[in-house]
Amino acid sequence: MEEFDDAVSRALDLIPAEIQVLMDNVVVLVEADPPAQTPDLLGVYEGIPLTERGADWGMGTLPDAITIFRNPLLAMCEDEAQVISEVRITVLHEVGHFFGIDDARLHELGWG
Repeated sequence: MEEFDDAVSRALDLIPAEIQVLMDNVVVLVEADPPAQTPDLLGVYEGIPLTERGADWGMGTLPDAITIFRNPLLAMCEDEAQVISEVRITVLHEVGHFFGIDDARLHELGWG
């Protein structure tokens, strides 16, 4: 579990500093499993993307959350190198949603 958490942290460290500063009021979590109705879900972004926030955003707003699900990622990978790669892709995919990038564009960019 600690190695997986480290892989998530390293993936976040790959985000350039000028982009990281824009990730205010967002928390990144690791959970073992996704909800039962979506057992293959690798990660999820919950919140209001930056592109959809109005002037009144932030007043009493809870932090946005990115959750990475450990067990489905481990199940799909054959070795540590593949886990690191898939974790990186998943983290960056969910960060993309925070910035308002949709799934189609993320797939075009190779972060699908």
